Amino acid sequence: MATFPSAEWLVALKDKLNSDAGYARIAQKWEGDLLFIIEPGGSLQNKLTYYIDLWHGACRDAYVVNEGEAPKAAFVLKGTYENFTRVMKGDLDPLQAMLTRRLGMQGNMVVMMRSVPTVLDFVRCCREVTDRIA
Repeated sequence: MATFPSAEWLVALKDKLNSDAGYARIAQKWEGDLLFIIEPGGSLQNKLTYYIDLWHGACRDAYVVNEGEAPKAAFVLKGTYENFTRVMKGDLDPLQAMLTRRLGMQGNMVVMMRSVPTVLDFVRCCREVTDRIA
């Protein structure tokens, strides 16, 4: 368990994704990496960018991206710290957040909408490794 957002949280998430049999089964057809861009707000003073490489039910890589060094990714989720934390706490549905643009999404929305179970299980894993919100 770790504090969201933090580098330790990202490591815990990678470990969770790679050890969770349910996620591996549900996400077995997922191919796509993600950038999470968390805009400052609340207790977060600086923008954070996380890179997460998801491939067939496994997390191949996950790391904090240095400013100006973001790799290209199939999907980019961008939002305020407040909206990301509301998703982590379960106060905001992740799909509703994307559809209402509380979390901006760049990438193939058709793929995302066809993969709703994968998206929801990914968020479940995110929540399960989060014991505290910074």
